[in-house]
Amino acid sequence: MAWFKRSDKGIVTPTESKREVPDGLWFKSPAGKIIHTRELKSNAYVVPEEDYHVRIGSEEYFEVLFDENKFTELDADMESADPLKFKDTKAYPKRIKESQEKSQLKDAVRTAYGKINGLDITIACMDFTFIGGSMGSVVGEKIARAMDHSLKNKIPFLMISRSGGARMMEAGLSLMQMAKTSAKIALLDKAKVPYISLLTDPTTGGVTASYAMLGDFNIAEPGSLIGFAGPRVIRETIGKDLPKGFQSAEFVLEHGFLDFIIDRRNLKSRIATLLKMLQN
Repeated sequence: MAWFKRSDKGIVTPTESKREVPDGLWFKSPAGKIIHTRELKSNAYVVPEEDYHVRIGSEEYFEVLFDENKFTELDADMESADPLKFKDTKAYPKRIKESQEKSQLKDAVRTAYGKINGLDITIACMDFTFIGGSMGSVVGEKIARAMDHSLKNKIPFLMISRSGGARMMEAGLSLMQMAKTSAKIALLDKAKVPYISLLTDPTTGGVTASYAMLGDFNIAEPGSLIGFAGPRVIRETIGKDLPKGFQSAEFVLEHGFLDFIIDRRNLKSRIATLLKMLQN
């Protein structure tokens, strides 16, 4: 079929083998802005001009925040078991394995310590690509252990939340993580170890109802969805239409549930400034 091949000086290039650009070289924002991924990365994964904050995970946040992207990861090999023998269309262990292979992560949070502008800090960052950033036993345990590291070494703790809420496959064990992490935050407060909570898009469910909203400072990225239940559930419960922009970071800030909103491009410097103020 000569129509689908090009022959020039003995060279034949099948149509299916040709590409104008490699996959992933360009990013298109929801508003249609096209940007080279290299420029996007150098701009802290924020689309210039429209200031759209691309959803990113722990790998990118660690790159943005830690000095020279140098850090020591905590509990890197911890992964979920199946104590409740959850039954659904896909067995839980199989779901975990599939998520690990797809995301190249062990679970929905990574924890590490390093420096931000020369200041020591421990960071826990959630990954939405792993079962919607859901909070299971491993997530709660890793966050608790990271807080223990901050307590032991008297260094500030930063929690970066991005989650759909509790992990239903672990039922009550998942909900127990709300109490466990909240108790650890109380210990941080008692020891006067600063705790900063960064809410990103989206932060919902049991995560919002626990550690995400318990920071000494609760901050957020622009346009983040922040809430407990979904808008449909709330609308049906109260029987009224919801205000425009309901559950956006800007709406939440206006109603007193956030301290301030930070553009990701300024996140590292603003957190460093905040930590210096707390040290003084």
